[in-house]
Amino acid sequence: MKKRARILATLGVAALAVPAGTAAQEQASSSEVEATVRTVIHGFKQALQAGDSLAVLDLLHPEARIYEGGHAETREQYRSGHLRSDIAFLGAVTSETIWESVVVGSDVAVYMSEYTVQGEYRGREIDSHGTETIALVPTEEGWRIRHIHWSSR
Repeated sequence: MKKRARILATLGVAALAVPAGTAAQEQASSSEVEATVRTVIHGFKQALQAGDSLAVLDLLHPEARIYEGGHAETREQYRSGHLRSDIAFLGAVTSETIWESVVVGSDVAVYMSEYTVQGEYRGREIDSHGTETIALVPTEEGWRIRHIHWSSR
């Protein structure tokens, strides 16, 4: 119950931080968390597209792991490596989400999506389909991205 109260307080919905008594209360809580998680994810993607590396890093948990292109990186490795190329790439192409879903657990939320990317980057035509899984955890600062796994073809 303490974890649930902390999550809800973080979201600023203290009115829902009462012992679960009905399915409607549980549904409202899950819906609020899901909406917040979507906001964090969409903000993260917008920051990447806008080239705002500080906003990107702010939404990453200090112990985040990013899996991309067959490599695993810490938040610091991503900051000093792939982040710049991800910003450049996403600034040059257009991406469209085909499908997205959020699954909310007691101390983690998982965002999943499929997307397409089209455009031109570094002189080559891009037309790809990708999937992503992003796990978020509640922190004192709000929900933060703890793990990302991007895959494309």
